[in-house]
Amino acid sequence: MRILIAPDKFKGSLTAVEAAAAIAEGALRVYPEAEAIQFPVADGGEGTLEAAVAAGYEERLNAVVGPILAPVGAAWAIRKNAFGGATAVIETAQASGLAHMEPTPANALRAHSYGCGQLIAAALDAGATEIVLGLGGSAMSDGGSGALRALGLKPVDAAGNVVPLGGGSLADVAAVDLSGLDPRLAAVTFRIAVDVQNPLYGPDGAAHVFGAQKGADAEAVEVLDAGLRNWASVLRQATDRDVNVPGAGAAGGFPASFLAFSNASLEGGFELVAGLTGLAEKLADADLVITGEGSLDSQSLAGKAPIALADAARELGIPVIMVAGRILVTPEDLARHGVVAAAQLLDVAPSPAEAVANAAKYLAWTTSQVLEGA
Repeated sequence: MRILIAPDKFKGSLTAVEAAAAIAEGALRVYPEAEAIQFPVADGGEGTLEAAVAAGYEERLNAVVGPILAPVGAAWAIRKNAFGGATAVIETAQASGLAHMEPTPANALRAHSYGCGQLIAAALDAGATEIVLGLGGSAMSDGGSGALRALGLKPVDAAGNVVPLGGGSLADVAAVDLSGLDPRLAAVTFRIAVDVQNPLYGPDGAAHVFGAQKGADAEAVEVLDAGLRNWASVLRQATDRDVNVPGAGAAGGFPASFLAFSNASLEGGFELVAGLTGLAEKLADADLVITGEGSLDSQSLAGKAPIALADAARELGIPVIMVAGRILVTPEDLARHGVVAAAQLLDVAPSPAEAVANAAKYLAWTTSQVLEGA
């Protein structure tokens, strides 16, 4: 029996790699002769880099400028391909993540993506011909302008002065100086993983929908939205491209700048990561799939990694077992996605706090219990 163990992260308690190890421990208690294949998954947000490294990509570490100028260490990964090129995987959260910044109104206006641009430059220096950008957990709402600044672009105001970094300054941009923009951008392919359909600006845009979680109050949201609207106009004047498209509002509008100045495409996060890591081949050989995440809720049903994996397994006739920290959807909801059994850590842990504190222990226990009852 081949069991594909492919969870996403249990946010706040276990990485996807750690979750896979705990699930495997529980599964082998019930089926000691089984082949337990641990294959952490992600949906294009935080955890994408971890999934790539687990699939064989080489992890690298660079010191970069964080979202409010303090230096941070940021990981990324690369793997050579059979055609002489290489694919790099970069997460915006690594260099420009909310974890590196206190979410206040002032910081929400200052935060930028310059460090992400430094990682892109490092990937280009390493020979990357394709760059996968995983979005999620970002601190900035700067439309990707900071990243382009690190790659040589200069946004200037009406007087010709370079504007400060951060989304709060975008409304002052009158034009962009492209004379120093890295020419390698034109030759590399960007594949940008998105799991939202929000446009760059407007009521459903980056600032209005996601600004508050980055510390923006009502006034800051309006400043950021106006800046992103102006940035889209400046980009349109410079490139004749409309960047206010569905998905461009992800990660503070980060995709917009790369839609304007590079060969970039927006792709569904799970499908992109699955293709990147070779998940389809592993799935085809499986007799059983066990997946899960920290909180299985209505957002999960919209296509997050565990449900997307369950759908793919269902199409192949492979049964799926779901384990999660908590489950906030019905068994009927899960059955529609091919899930034959499900259990949550809260069923076995004495309290939610204990479930988080000792998640690996309770995840192994929950897995063995649900398999015994399936």
